[in-house]
Amino acid sequence: MVRNIFVQSRVTVFLLIFVVGIFPVLAEKEIVWKKAREFWSFQPPRSGPLPEVVRKEWPRKDLDRFVLRRLEDAGLQPESEAGKRTLLRRLSFDLTGLPPHVDEVESFLESKEPQAYEKLVDRLLARPEFGERLASMWLPVMRYAEDQAHQVGNNGKFFYPHAHQYRKWVIAAFNRDLAFDQFVRLQLAADYHGEEDLAALGFIGLGPQYYNRGRLDVQAEEWEDRVDTVTRGFLGLTVACARCHDHFYDPITTEDYHAMAGVFASVSMDSRKVGEETFHVVKDAKVRDLNVFIRGNVEDKGAVVPRGFLRVLANGEERQTFGEGSGRRELAEAIIDPGNPLTSRVMVNRLWGEIFGVPLVKSASNFGTTGDHPSHPLLLDYLAIKFREEGWSMKALVREMVLSATYRQASTRREDNALLAGMNRRRLSAEMLRDAMLVASGELVFTDPGGESLKVSDKNNLRRTVYARISRKELDSFLRQFDYPDANVHAAGRGVTTTPMQKLYLLNSPFVAARAARLAEADGDLGKEQRIERLFRRIL
Repeated sequence: MVRNIFVQSRVTVFLLIFVVGIFPVLAEKEIVWKKAREFWSFQPPRSGPLPEVVRKEWPRKDLDRFVLRRLEDAGLQPESEAGKRTLLRRLSFDLTGLPPHVDEVESFLESKEPQAYEKLVDRLLARPEFGERLASMWLPVMRYAEDQAHQVGNNGKFFYPHAHQYRKWVIAAFNRDLAFDQFVRLQLAADYHGEEDLAALGFIGLGPQYYNRGRLDVQAEEWEDRVDTVTRGFLGLTVACARCHDHFYDPITTEDYHAMAGVFASVSMDSRKVGEETFHVVKDAKVRDLNVFIRGNVEDKGAVVPRGFLRVLANGEERQTFGEGSGRRELAEAIIDPGNPLTSRVMVNRLWGEIFGVPLVKSASNFGTTGDHPSHPLLLDYLAIKFREEGWSMKALVREMVLSATYRQASTRREDNALLAGMNRRRLSAEMLRDAMLVASGELVFTDPGGESLKVSDKNNLRRTVYARISRKELDSFLRQFDYPDANVHAAGRGVTTTPMQKLYLLNSPFVAARAARLAEADGDLGKEQRIERLFRRIL
């Protein structure tokens, strides 16, 4: 027994020596930039002729040809088209996050109009619920929350009393189809573009803040959060991994990290009142280029690095540096630059994942060498180019997806459906589940409530779940049980779990019981059989 412990200890010591001794060597190796840029995601999206397919009658949109070609090469065939009822329900949840109303279902099923499906898509895209639906995707990406994770000094009124203004702005931006390049610009530098969109600065201003914020080591934690959220959210790169050393796997140096961190070190948090509204914003402070903190130690300072962008994404060999104020506006322009191969791909991939259930690149926030390769690389490039060339319109991109034959397929039970031989079967998100119960009982408050958020558990809260209060310190139990992401950090996507607690919640929750009681009172003027049928349609 003693000998075994001794052997295990020697193995442990050996592994520690290996990790400590080898990894720095790997991290400090010279990067051959020309070679590094040959990786698929650092190459510009490629355009080319549409793929040739055998079943020429099947594609409805050009994107279908990319899907069908992969299926035919693999000896597979697409599923038949789903029924009208299934398509309506699928569209309604995907575009609004809500189930269709019973009357809407009956009207669509009875319609003989050839363009009924296309008109339905346009109606759903025009509804205000569309913005609420996509906001449910975006808010976890930017780690939206209304308090802090720590107990000491955790006062929501002090930190984020106006957090809902950013959420309101995001919803409005999706509804007015704000071009994605402008969506990026405003969230990083809205104060350079007038006062109308100041709420967009909540993207930076609502990040985690820590106690004893005057200390350099505490500030460094906040800078890391900003770098991580911006680079994973917009670029699909894990740049924060280079805070203490060069990235182990991707061509990102610790100088790259500190060049970007310097941008956020040159801003300060602020609240600004415009008219009757108050917003959480950032503003340029004293400009500072950071020293490299050796191995992340703020007391061990290396060379000063000018504020700037990632060297691997530079047009030339040298890193692009920023000299205008904090550099936020220049950072935004570098992210949306037509020569940047990542930004359009990353957002196209996020939207594809929302519509089809699985992104083309499964690691949605990691397009680096440890991430997944795209299941359909030519399709991803085609859509990324189309997205840019058609004005970065998110509504147009979503419309293209849902009008495709690929989207209209019946669902499949295939465990591995990477090639999309049928639509993926999906769970409702936490927001969709709660909202659907309120729709079924006829109690959902559709109008924008404005003002501060209510807790999900508040018995008077009949609003859509996107308007619920999100806490970093104590996330609501319903949201936690049904896989809402941790609001302390950027979320690339959502997990899918099956737990006993989920079943117990649906059986015992006062919220569910209240919705069931209200539903039992509905349609009381109908006969028994008609009422049962109507209730079935309300729910399913």
